[in-house]
Amino acid sequence: MSLQPRGLPPVPEQTAKTARAAFPKGSLPMRVRDHLAGVFADEPFADAFGVRGAPGYSPGVLALVTVLQFAEDLTDRQAAAMAVRAIDWKYAIGAELTDTGFDHTVLPRFRARLAEHGLEREVFDRLLAHCKDTGLVAAGGKQRTDSTHVISAVRDVNRTELAGESVRAALEALAVAAPAWLAGVIDVPEFAHRYGERVNGWTMPASKTKRDRLAQVFGIDALALLRAVHAPDAPPWLREIEAVELLRQVVVQTYYVHTDARGREVVRKREADTDGVPPGSIRLASPYDPDARWAAKGEELFWLGYKVHLTETCRTPLEAEAEAWSVLPPNLITDVATTDATVPDVNATAPIQQRLDDHGLRPGEHLLDSGYPSAHLIHAAARQGTTMVTPALLDHSPQARAADGFDKSAFTIDWKARQARCPQGRTSTGWYPVTQHGRDAIVVDFAKADCRSCPSRPRCTTGRRVNRMLTLQPRELHETLAAARTAQRTDSFKTRYALRAGVEGTINQALDVTGMRRARYRGLPKVRLQHAFSATAVNIVRLDAHWSGHPLDRNRTSRLTRLSHQLTR
Repeated sequence: MSLQPRGLPPVPEQTAKTARAAFPKGSLPMRVRDHLAGVFADEPFADAFGVRGAPGYSPGVLALVTVLQFAEDLTDRQAAAMAVRAIDWKYAIGAELTDTGFDHTVLPRFRARLAEHGLEREVFDRLLAHCKDTGLVAAGGKQRTDSTHVISAVRDVNRTELAGESVRAALEALAVAAPAWLAGVIDVPEFAHRYGERVNGWTMPASKTKRDRLAQVFGIDALALLRAVHAPDAPPWLREIEAVELLRQVVVQTYYVHTDARGREVVRKREADTDGVPPGSIRLASPYDPDARWAAKGEELFWLGYKVHLTETCRTPLEAEAEAWSVLPPNLITDVATTDATVPDVNATAPIQQRLDDHGLRPGEHLLDSGYPSAHLIHAAARQGTTMVTPALLDHSPQARAADGFDKSAFTIDWKARQARCPQGRTSTGWYPVTQHGRDAIVVDFAKADCRSCPSRPRCTTGRRVNRMLTLQPRELHETLAAARTAQRTDSFKTRYALRAGVEGTINQALDVTGMRRARYRGLPKVRLQHAFSATAVNIVRLDAHWSGHPLDRNRTSRLTRLSHQLTR
């Protein structure tokens, strides 16, 4: 298949005439075609297609179909059908009225090419660049970010189910790749009886003893299969099959193999207290989606899957009121980031700001959920012109937790003299630059004689050491964090931070319009692609409302409220 760049074809005259008659006021697909035809060009996708062979479908057309598909939350079959029977879709993609469209399998193949070549954000980025060129988004304003959980497209299984289903997945893959070899190394009828159907927790034995025995059988089968694959006479390429490699990882994280006193090999499930288990960030949860991870938020939310971070432009109510509603630009998503479920929100902040900077859209104020950014992150953002409006991590030392304790803020730091003065007026005797966790720090200590006789010692330190010690960050970081902690206790900060709550509406719109909460595909690259197209779809919905003069951010007013306003005028 080759690519001959040509972009969206012109709208046939008969198609345009029929669409205008059917939709005299236009529709979203038609307005997207009229305003954004240049966004859906073929050239950016050239690297994903060859230069020889029969011409393939226009990637620009398929990208537009995919965006419209997400804007209406359609399946591949439904999207392919809309491209045949919907007049406004035919107008958007420049198809003749008699055009029979394409098979729905073209869409997953197109997505696979985008994910394989790292082009999953191409349409989103081009739309963002268009909005920047037309003045709808710009650097220096306010932007807000929040995240939400995304449920993977695989089953939730326990450790025993995971072990058995991983064996089954590897057997299925080997039965396709090397059936003759597989028949020579296992008892096919026995394994077919055990793994012919998917491993289901509902059909497992009720007895714990029998379940433990079944888990041991899964482990023994997995080891036997892996040893056969890694045997010297086995084809080396069998080890490169993804399902086989995933089985190896599942065995390592699930089982402990050792030799007992009689020299017999014993296979048993790992216990977290005695044998250790991998941390959640690298622990596999499914043999069919190696990127899905278990995560928890609070005490009630647990999920298997991913996390998506959305960043959008915003403005305060006073700023919004200062502009006429007819020319007020819509709030648009400027970044979408998908991570595995175990990545803390604060770890996604720096990459988000870097991408915004790359697009020339670095905000003057960045409002974030309470991810508790470090002083390094707050300081780095400030040096690049961005004020982070987010709660800073508080001092959790025993002295800070005590209502009357002496925390770090109670000490006066003389950076030039390299000394600290305690609340009782005593001066430190030691100042030691050190490296902790790969970062610079300063350890300050006070004389034991001063601390031993101090009447306030119980309020200052309860440690085994007689004297008080402080661990400080370098001066700039220390002062940055202290200023952030002081500012977040003010009413003005609370007013500024309240604006962040508006991003919840964007997340809700993305969930309702595009179904972002549930992953359509497996694997982080394809889930990233889904979220990039979901964010693009939300943006075109908002742009369409802006073009048609019906902004989506107008609050609905009840008839009773309207009557009240009329009577009190």
